[in-house]
Amino acid sequence: MKAIVITTPGGPEVLQLQEVEDPQVNDGEVLIKVEATALNRADTLQRKGSYPPPKGASPYPGLECSGTVVAVGKNVSRWKVGDQVCALLSGGGYAEKVAVPAGQVLPIPPGIALKDAAGLPEVVCTVWSTTFMMSRLSAGETFLIHGGSSGIGTFAIQIAKEKGAKVFVTAGSEEKLAFCKNLGADVCINYKTEDFVTRVKEETGGKGVDVILDCVGAAYLQRNLDSLNFDGRLCIIGLQSGAVTEIKLNALFPKRLTVQGAGLRVRDAENKAMIVGEVEKNVWPAIAAGKVKPVIFKSFPLSEAAKAHQLMESNEHVGKILLIP
Repeated sequence: MKAIVITTPGGPEVLQLQEVEDPQVNDGEVLIKVEATALNRADTLQRKGSYPPPKGASPYPGLECSGTVVAVGKNVSRWKVGDQVCALLSGGGYAEKVAVPAGQVLPIPPGIALKDAAGLPEVVCTVWSTTFMMSRLSAGETFLIHGGSSGIGTFAIQIAKEKGAKVFVTAGSEEKLAFCKNLGADVCINYKTEDFVTRVKEETGGKGVDVILDCVGAAYLQRNLDSLNFDGRLCIIGLQSGAVTEIKLNALFPKRLTVQGAGLRVRDAENKAMIVGEVEKNVWPAIAAGKVKPVIFKSFPLSEAAKAHQLMESNEHVGKILLIP
């Protein structure tokens, strides 16, 4: 099969389409012929050499895909050859075929094109596991999403609104903020021209928000704490500004704040299967009902993975970028 190989750590140009061995299908796994895969920020970090795949995972990038089941291993009962599916991967999506544990596979939601479903698994599992399973966002609460126009952000806006939260977002242009508003965001903040702490306080009568989903990391940590309500929960899922900072610990005490961090790729197969099961039960019905949809910005042929990475790193996109083998 053909796959995108990271020939050496570096810029987008190190991504090369090469002929490689087909993946082995182990017990409890299915083999998927890939219809599409979607980019995630982690793919760019892996390309640079700073986010290696977990032990035993495919060396090729790609954390989610959609496609058709072409083989099943022993002890797989739910899936059969010919099923159209999407899947959460530990790697290997940038290829014509990928093997994945059966518990990380999902049916294509009704009304969603097979290709577009490639943009669902990673964002949906990330947002559901952090915002809802860990941070327990509930109806009537307020929720701040940094990077509202990203793949994570565009999904988080929709599912949080569907579950009854008031949604705040930050983004870096008026066009991106308008897109977020169109998806349902209630308060849209341009982080380049406004201080988000001040705006959050204004919009909440000085209280702050209940939950924050943050992909920025170090540079925002103290300001995020300053933006939280009593019993507020901050969940950090990215470190785009770095991993090391200093905070005032006494900011946590009066408001009983919780700071959490979570990654998805590093979880074991059992944990991922549990999350995927929760997603199918809690999110798939909202997608089937048309209340939540994948936001696809642009598709590239797999051979143009370098161009797709350049687009992602330009930050000019809104939603997901797909690669088509």
